[in-house]
Amino acid sequence: MLRTSLALFLVAGAGFAQAAPINADNAARLLVPHRAIYDLKLKDASDRSGIEGMFGRMVYEFKGSACTGFTTNFRLVTKIDTGEDTRVSDQQTKTFEDLSSRQFHFETKSFTDEQLDKQLVGDASQEGKGVKVAIKEPNGRELDLPTSDFPTDHMLEVIRNAKDGKNFFEARVFDGSENGDQSLLTTTVIGKQQEPAKDDVDADKAGDFAKTSYWPVTIAYFNDSAAGDPTPVYNMSFKLYENGITRDLTMDYGDFVLSGSLSKLELLDKQDCK
Repeated sequence: MLRTSLALFLVAGAGFAQAAPINADNAARLLVPHRAIYDLKLKDASDRSGIEGMFGRMVYEFKGSACTGFTTNFRLVTKIDTGEDTRVSDQQTKTFEDLSSRQFHFETKSFTDEQLDKQLVGDASQEGKGVKVAIKEPNGRELDLPTSDFPTDHMLEVIRNAKDGKNFFEARVFDGSENGDQSLLTTTVIGKQQEPAKDDVDADKAGDFAKTSYWPVTIAYFNDSAAGDPTPVYNMSFKLYENGITRDLTMDYGDFVLSGSLSKLELLDKQDCK
């Protein structure tokens, strides 16, 4: 499923102060709190996916500041048609990331046809040369993982590389997804900054940023425990503005591909650092 780093794991209207160096602190101060709604539809599906049709909606809410930390609320609801029956999948995720203390909290609930399938609650911290994870639910346990970025920090790294004109970089990311017990290797490809075309699929939904330039970005996620020549767990492509807002999504899970178009964007109150 979608990673919270979308959070995903994502506008130039805010702009970076050109006199200041682009570092984690001043970049984080210019991320824009917002709520974005995306309409999802099936773009492609292989025979082995068992999917004949799929559509849904994704709501992504990003709040906070570099001083208080960043909270992300994410909900993804899809209706899946297998040809024999239909089911509704509902994934709800909440995370909190403190850049200064290098702490990360994650909570996820997954439902199928309104029945709870899975619940995950945990905390992670960057310590020394690794990440320590404490999973509270289910089955409390602790584990140590290699040094990894958390989602907001990783997005800031994408923006820094884009601003510096670097079109490729690798990083390891922990976002608490799946079972919360692994980090993934990522490769990020960043295209040249572009202006929206007249027929751009959802540029008109970006409000004040409709005519603002963006970077096309593709991030591939790999499980480094896979044997042989690894293939991505999934790929995600999007148009990224420099204040963290994204649109025109493509999510490739291998057996099927979803597209997501921005249908509504709401800017939220920004918390100034004192």
